[in-house]
Amino acid sequence: MDAKGRVSIPASFRRVIEACDPDWSTGSRANIVIVYGGPEQNWLEVYTMEAIAEIDEQIDLMQRGSVEREEIEELMYGQSHEAQIDDDGRLVLPQKLREKIGLSKEAFFVSAGTSFKIWDPEAYEAEQAARNAERSQTRPRNYDPLVNLPPLPR
Repeated sequence: MDAKGRVSIPASFRRVIEACDPDWSTGSRANIVIVYGGPEQNWLEVYTMEAIAEIDEQIDLMQRGSVEREEIEELMYGQSHEAQIDDDGRLVLPQKLREKIGLSKEAFFVSAGTSFKIWDPEAYEAEQAARNAERSQTRPRNYDPLVNLPPLPR
């Protein structure tokens, strides 16, 4: 991360972001939404516009006035920030978001298809260690998470 809070988005991530932005064309800037969440969230979740449209559709299907819908609306609309990828493939992270996740020098990116997470590297390592320790309590030795994938329709 540079002094202005810019982080370089990996090229493979940028291609997905561009492909999933219906308003993007060569020479324009791709749009994204950064969800920073509540106080317990110590990473930034970056969504493509296609992913946001899908989430919006899902929210529209929820019961208006329900606690569950209000919680998701607060997360997705109240705890988010719209942004663009600049011409050099960088994302400017506002100071508020950098401070929230303790990001000062380096950013660590974790892909999840049409979204990705931005972590402070040390926070990511600590979180992964805690998750691995927790998971190891309930999973057999040499557990392969790929067993959870559903079969493909043939």
